[in-house]
Amino acid sequence: MRAIRIREPGGPEVLELVERDDPVAAAGEVRVRVRCAGINRADLLQRMGRYPAPADAPPDIPGLEFAGEIETIGTGVAGWSVGDRVMGILGGGGYGERVTVPAGQLLPVRPTLSWTEAGAIPEVFLTAADALIERGRLRPGECVLVHTAGGGVGTAALQLARAAKAGSIIATASADKLRRLREAGLPHDLAVDRRAGSFADAVAQHTARAGADVILDTVGAPYWEANMATLATLGRLVIVGVMGGMKVEADLRYLMGKRATVVGTVLRARAKAEKATLTEMFATRFLPGFTAPEGDPSHLRPVIDRIFPLAEAAEAHRYVESNRSFGKVLLDTGR
Repeated sequence: MRAIRIREPGGPEVLELVERDDPVAAAGEVRVRVRCAGINRADLLQRMGRYPAPADAPPDIPGLEFAGEIETIGTGVAGWSVGDRVMGILGGGGYGERVTVPAGQLLPVRPTLSWTEAGAIPEVFLTAADALIERGRLRPGECVLVHTAGGGVGTAALQLARAAKAGSIIATASADKLRRLREAGLPHDLAVDRRAGSFADAVAQHTARAGADVILDTVGAPYWEANMATLATLGRLVIVGVMGGMKVEADLRYLMGKRATVVGTVLRARAKAEKATLTEMFATRFLPGFTAPEGDPSHLRPVIDRIFPLAEAAEAHRYVESNRSFGKVLLDTGR
């Protein structure tokens, strides 16, 4: 099979197209013929040598999500058949024409979804669902603040917040991406330009100083103090990324006085059983939203910016690193 290999830690130029043996499905796994794979920030970090693959994933082939058809089925797998259209999350290896994946991490792809739409769903929607529902314990009527709302996780989180019946949805992003949010019709009640001043002031005014019940943050250190000021009493700050920095000096009085919770989360390093549980929750609660009619509050759709051929993975990484992308950037295997 063809795959994209990280030759050595470095910039996008270290990504190269190579031939590899087809993987073999072990017990409890299936092998999938990949049609489309999503690009995530974690892939960029792995390429730079800053985020090694887990032990059960290829060490030099990035890729955390895929969509394709089941080719072979390992022993002990029930409920799936050869030829089924599926999508799912991986510890790595998605930038290849074939992957093996635990059956518990598979989601069915409805006939109404294209391969590119399916490839844009698993990692960002599962991350956002985990952050908002499992870690953030979002309840109907609560206020949600989504940072970097124009990214893959952000565009998913806005829609999931609506589906979960949030009372108010606040989005922060650059002015250009806020414009694109509006043009795309993505749900939000307040848009805050992250370069135009403190989002804490905007949220305080919007909520009559009550604050946000759940904050989904991908930025990290630069937003720490403003996030603390913005949290409502009993609020939950869920950190899913640290694009802006990892280290903070914390005033613990914020947490004590507000009885607030701060939790960090990632999907990649979790045990297979945990990933399977999250996948099952998402399938039951949110997967039907991708076939719900537009206008229905449960309606979900992936937001796709650009699709690159597999052989152009380096160029795709350059595009993502430029911070110009809105929603998802994908790789098409083309076969």
